[in-house]
Amino acid sequence: MMSTGASLAMRCMARVSAKTTTTSSIATRSLSSIATACNTSNNNNNNNALSRRGGLLESSSSLSSSMVLLSLSSRSSPSILYSNIRTHSTAAATSPKSKIQLGEPITFLTLSNLADNPGAIKRKRRVGRGIGSSKGKTCGRGHKGQKSRAGKGVHPTFEGGQTKFYKRLPKMGRMKNSKFKLELIPLNVGKVQDYVTMGRLVPERSDGVLTMRDFVKAGMFPASSIKSGVKLLADGKEFLKDKLLIEVPWASSSAIQAIEAKGGYVTTVHYNRLALRAHLKPHKFPMKPEGMKAGAVDEEAAATEHDKHLLPKRARPPPKYMQYYTDYEKRGYLNPRVQLERKQRGLKDIL
Repeated sequence: MMSTGASLAMRCMARVSAKTTTTSSIATRSLSSIATACNTSNNNNNNNALSRRGGLLESSSSLSSSMVLLSLSSRSSPSILYSNIRTHSTAAATSPKSKIQLGEPITFLTLSNLADNPGAIKRKRRVGRGIGSSKGKTCGRGHKGQKSRAGKGVHPTFEGGQTKFYKRLPKMGRMKNSKFKLELIPLNVGKVQDYVTMGRLVPERSDGVLTMRDFVKAGMFPASSIKSGVKLLADGKEFLKDKLLIEVPWASSSAIQAIEAKGGYVTTVHYNRLALRAHLKPHKFPMKPEGMKAGAVDEEAAATEHDKHLLPKRARPPPKYMQYYTDYEKRGYLNPRVQLERKQRGLKDIL
């Protein structure tokens, strides 16, 4: 009996090993067919989309059948299963049908998501809202007194009634003389020559004298920038070539010499605020009556803008500047010699 049982057991063991061997061989064959199908499908992908789709379907069906077979033989040969799964996953990742990795989504700025950065706005503390808010009742001002009342309280420079610190200091420099400061626009003779050469600077008066109004009309500087007048400087004097006749409030000695060396002439004329406004903007003043226009001797002289309006009489310079405008070296218009030379050149009198 023992020999019969042992022989039966041996037969069963032989059948199980035969079946296992058969299953592993079938799995190996199926995996080789999967690899062949994948290679064939990858080669046909570039030809047409229909063959690519069919190859993928075939590879997926063969993969499902092979997975069924591999599940049967996983106990006998697990290394074959894992290695083939890795091979198939790598081939699938390199296929053209794999998903493209996208970056972060783009957010467009609209009125619905427009807001300040976090922490950009700090809310104001509300006072007088109970003791739990730490600023209730007296609101952090303490009890009574001038500083706890409504209003501006005590001035920062207040020292309890004694003379303030800034009043104990002596007046000096700009504190005394700032209101007398002259804001002059620098004007170089080289720039004047350039504008004359370009044809942009043309005298308005019949005697050919260039004034501040002509400089404004030529675009050299705006009329609103003239606060106290213009000062003529000698920069660019080596480029002078024309005979220039100029009337300005201030002029340097070198600029006067450079212009007169070419046959020109410079006259310094005083303008207060009213005279400056009348000179630059005569249209702001009322027109002359018809009788005054008809009585003009020279019609050409009456053609200028200044002769068409009632302008105020020019004020004499203050004592501070009287010495400047009576000096011949500065070519002041109140100097008798300057007045005589202007008469000889045929220039209009400065009223």
